[in-house]
Amino acid sequence: MTDTYLVERDCQVPGPQTSNLADILERILDKGIVIAGDIKIDLLDIELLTIRLRLFVASVDTAKKAGIDWWETDPALSSRAARDSLLEENRELRERLAALEPEAGETRDRDREEDRRP
Repeated sequence: MTDTYLVERDCQVPGPQTSNLADILERILDKGIVIAGDIKIDLLDIELLTIRLRLFVASVDTAKKAGIDWWETDPALSSRAARDSLLEENRELRERLAALEPEAGETRDRDREEDRRP
């Protein structure tokens, strides 16, 4: 006599939901992911090299929510930040020039007086 087993076809076992790459990328950009690591190379208790790696992968909106907005304030990456940096540099130079001009004027007047003396 042979035993007969009933096998139910099309039976799906509940498990983790499958995700494609686009879903995973969307989830990472929406939530953000932090990767941190340190590499330290010592030779006979002498520190030769230390590399500290901090990587935050997220969308722009998620990064802004986390308080990260360096791309808006870095003059190398933002034209507005570059213009503001240039205006600030011009202001500082004008202040320094204004502070130096009275001294330069006094020196110039003193030189003129010395030139007039016989």
